[in-house]
Amino acid sequence: MNLRELIDSDRKTLFLDGAMGTQLGEVGLEMGGQNNVTHPEAVLAVHREYAACGVDLLITNTLTMNRVNIESHNVGVDLREVNLAGARLAREAAGEGQFVLGDISSAGKMLKPYGQLTEVEAQAAFAEQAEILAEGGVDGFIIETMIDLREALCALRAVRAVSDLPVISTISFNTAKSGGRTIMGDSARDCAQALTETGADVVGANCGSLDPFQLAVIVADMRELTELPIAVQPNAGRPRMVDKRTIFDMSPSDFAAGIHECMESGARILGGCCGTSPAHIRAMMDLLAG
Repeated sequence: MNLRELIDSDRKTLFLDGAMGTQLGEVGLEMGGQNNVTHPEAVLAVHREYAACGVDLLITNTLTMNRVNIESHNVGVDLREVNLAGARLAREAAGEGQFVLGDISSAGKMLKPYGQLTEVEAQAAFAEQAEILAEGGVDGFIIETMIDLREALCALRAVRAVSDLPVISTISFNTAKSGGRTIMGDSARDCAQALTETGADVVGANCGSLDPFQLAVIVADMRELTELPIAVQPNAGRPRMVDKRTIFDMSPSDFAAGIHECMESGARILGGCCGTSPAHIRAMMDLLAG
């Protein structure tokens, strides 16, 4: 069975992994894809912990490893090397029946007219990264943590231009009120409709400023505008600042309860984002796998 067949199957729920960046932070590393090259053993260890939970999908540690972000933020890694390493590490951790998603996110610059980045430039950067991840052997892609629907659509078009592998596309929401809104003002319904029409295989929500229970409202709004499977990856609660550090302190059991509400609202592909750990993913699977 390939990933598209799995998505199209009659499985009621599919499970994604949890956070990578905050897990690396727990062992004293700076968050980011550069660890694929500088500390591959740490990245592999996190992947293996999630794989041991029995998830269906592992996500590469390549979130912002596109050319625009690497160069504008002086990350200091080679684009090709870091993405191939990300694909290899996730693949090495994946067991039988587990699939690898190539992770793509923001270019790290605002699109015109709010910033200087053109849609053409953004799309080129996303296409370049997607081609490398596909070469590295990923089974599909996840475009996530997008706060601007226009940029998410640029990424989706880019991936579709270079690959026919399945694509999950998720948006980060700032509020669940007024139909759910991103920081840029995009509504959950508009996001679901536009991503569906542009060719996503799965749509959904991840990260942002909402807890799992609030994301259940977003899922319900999206469900009204698409028949595609819906993915959800909440943080471990709403982010809080403590001693100049962002923390996420929702317990695994509360996280699992929130994910259950997301499932009841129509989500089928379930995982975690910032602050989640293997313990959160195990709690989610223990509650929902049946």
